[in-house]
Amino acid sequence: QVQLVESGGGLVQAGGSLRLSCAASGRTFTYTMGWFRQAPGKERQFVAVISWGGGTISYADSVKGRFTIFRDNAKSTVYLQMNSLQPEDTAVYYCAAASIGQFPISPGGYTYWGQGTQVTVSS
Repeated sequence: QVQLVESGGGLVQAGGSLRLSCAASGRTFTYTMGWFRQAPGKERQFVAVISWGGGTISYADSVKGRFTIFRDNAKSTVYLQMNSLQPEDTAVYYCAAASIGQFPISPGGYTYWGQGTQVTVSS
């Protein structure tokens, strides 16, 4: 069992930045880690994914060039640096863990989920 706890969400003006953190506990941090987001009335949407070693990364087209995913395995934490935020980035952001060796971009590929952190971008 892995417990994931997100933090770092908040209210920011358009063009601003936030850094989300996701701290894992419970087992060794040998997972592929992903970030998803869900806006009201919409399906959960892939944002970014990073392999266990950090050597393989993928982003949704909507966040490429603005968001950066990275991890610190010594701290069992994955991060999402979000720059140039826009109102359409407003959502609850979730981190999730998938089995090492997998690289899913759909929610069904993940086994463990955090509780989410709200990001609101005002125009």
